[in-house]
Amino acid sequence: MTETIQLVIDRLGHLGDAIATGPEGAVFVPGMLPGEVVEGVLSGDRLTGARIVTPSVNRVKPPCQHAKSCGGCQLQHAADGFVAGWKHEVVAQALRLQGLEAPLAAEVETSPIASRRRATLSGRRTKSGVQLGFHAKGQELIIAVPGCKLLHPGIIETFPALEALVQFGGSRTAEMQLQVTLSAGGPDVVVTGGKPLDAPAQMELARLAERFAISRLTWDKETISQREAPVLRLGPARVEFPPGAFLQATFEGEEALVRAVKASVTGAKRLADLFCGLGTFALPLASDASVHAVEGHPALTAALEKAARNAHGLKQITTETRDLFRRPLEVDELAKFDAVVIDPPRAGAEAQCQRLAQSKVPVIAMVSCNPVTFARDSKTLIQGGYQLETVQVVDQFRWSVHIELAARFTRQK
Repeated sequence: MTETIQLVIDRLGHLGDAIATGPEGAVFVPGMLPGEVVEGVLSGDRLTGARIVTPSVNRVKPPCQHAKSCGGCQLQHAADGFVAGWKHEVVAQALRLQGLEAPLAAEVETSPIASRRRATLSGRRTKSGVQLGFHAKGQELIIAVPGCKLLHPGIIETFPALEALVQFGGSRTAEMQLQVTLSAGGPDVVVTGGKPLDAPAQMELARLAERFAISRLTWDKETISQREAPVLRLGPARVEFPPGAFLQATFEGEEALVRAVKASVTGAKRLADLFCGLGTFALPLASDASVHAVEGHPALTAALEKAARNAHGLKQITTETRDLFRRPLEVDELAKFDAVVIDPPRAGAEAQCQRLAQSKVPVIAMVSCNPVTFARDSKTLIQGGYQLETVQVVDQFRWSVHIELAARFTRQK
């Protein structure tokens, strides 16, 4: 007979799983919160069939009807204040593990409900129709998500169009991915994993795109139709972005990061924006300073350059296509700037931060989506003579374990 045991949840891990101390060490209990008393059957390092005996005061009723089955959100069962505090502590803990302390802003900037303007959904054709939505928790099963509380209503309005695309171009044996980005010209849709297309199939897809007012449809890297160029507004500029281009997940999250970066580099007249992407920071900052924007993807620097040419009231923006992992800006190149903005991907910017640590740049504004690599790169800068002055945590991936932040470093004299 299998024995049922009781455990008290100690903390949340960085992936959102609750962790308790069992007879032989750490035990993972998905869906629970610190302080809760739970019971279930111990199976290795997991508690199966877990049931709450004593709930946490931070437990709330999930606002979305799909919360129990859908894997799109991990923390809807936790109060907003608890989630903000937990994300704040994840950043602080990552810094402490590097031997660093930082003045974290008390308030976490959290994006509102129904604000995600970019999302990737899964689709599959079935005997009876189509499946479209997000994966179930820990499974390949696709869960339909009508009325999703995470997505912007504009994305939910594209569901009939996405279902039509899956019905026509999907398969029963393979799963499709459909990335939707809201733009001023309408939804931009990028499909991967669809069936190969001949000329008649391309014509039918173009007809579907027209019928559902899709601004641009890209199918496995080939543009099938474009009714109107997808455009984003970044600062005073309008940017026509290439298919699948990265942008911040919510408008509110983008605004919070831009505000923090602007505050960090106030007064600077010559800026470098490294890993600049489409110009999320370069274009707003160019209202007050000249900007040299560097990015490894030529399609992104081309889009930024075109937007800068067509915008009014900006200082000079120069662009450079350069792999900053293999060819970081050197110390002599950095010497011409009085501030640097750097927004690397999750891997961080180890090589570039080593060069920055050797430089005399007065101010560095760093944006990160990974507290662990941020802490590592921060230590490099601090060992080189910088001081970490402020850290602003931004939660634009609401109800998920993802964390973004913006920080300010100053060179010590």
